[in-house]
Amino acid sequence: MEKKDFDSLTATHDYSRRDFVKTTVGGSFAAAVLPVAAQTITTDTAGLTAGQVTIPVGDFRMPAYRAQPEGKGNLPVILVISEIFGVHEHIADVARRFAKLGYLAIAPELFVRQGDASAYTEISKLLSELISKVPDEQVLGDLDATVAWAKANGGDTSRLGVTGFCWGGRITWLYAAHAPVKVGVAWYGRLVGDKTALQPRHPIDVAGQLNGPVLGLYGGQDTGIPLDTVDKMKAALAAGNAAAKQSEFVIYPDAPHAFHADYRPSYRKDAAEDGWKRCTAWFKTHGVA
Repeated sequence: MEKKDFDSLTATHDYSRRDFVKTTVGGSFAAAVLPVAAQTITTDTAGLTAGQVTIPVGDFRMPAYRAQPEGKGNLPVILVISEIFGVHEHIADVARRFAKLGYLAIAPELFVRQGDASAYTEISKLLSELISKVPDEQVLGDLDATVAWAKANGGDTSRLGVTGFCWGGRITWLYAAHAPVKVGVAWYGRLVGDKTALQPRHPIDVAGQLNGPVLGLYGGQDTGIPLDTVDKMKAALAAGNAAAKQSEFVIYPDAPHAFHADYRPSYRKDAAEDGWKRCTAWFKTHGVA
């Protein structure tokens, strides 16, 4: 996401780092999004096994938040990819929502090598000091390790789906072209951009080589993702392989960026609820259920 999308948040949230301590992955909200909005949704853990796990990536140990139905195995798997704020309470809650539907849902903390995203109080510094230093290659490798962990811990990775929000929406497109993903759902992820050493490709560059169809859920009032970039992505998908051609977009005309983020003022209940219904139906339609 572009810096300008966060300017209003940055202006109103001026907490010092000593005022916020992250207890565990998914255990609290990131400092940069405090205070959370009154309409924030909370999903309980009744009937679930939920909490932090550790995923080996070579010699590194990556924290992640996992939620799944208690005592059950051979579960379809959903990777949940966070926004720039990392795996805070909202992302953990999304994982629990999937677990309540019968999934093994897992959200890896993909920024942890570069720093603690939850501790930053200024979004501009979070973007420049941490997010801008995270290589796509590292992220894709960490997601591969997450899939391997899921397979070894009760997941049926032949039924693998991926979904992500904002920063994670962009990664959803990339991972759907990288790994044997059956299906993906990208929530307002950036589609185009300048190529750099750390970001050598963007979704539009891999659109034609998807391994599974992706549903894109985007806001018509998203100032950081112009609708002409969506049109360019649609054209690239139409010229691609079978999975690319099956991919679809849903545009919510009145919705801004982050319309699913119920803990923020950008939340739009109607668009968020419709998007969630489409998301879960998309997974089921394409064999991840």
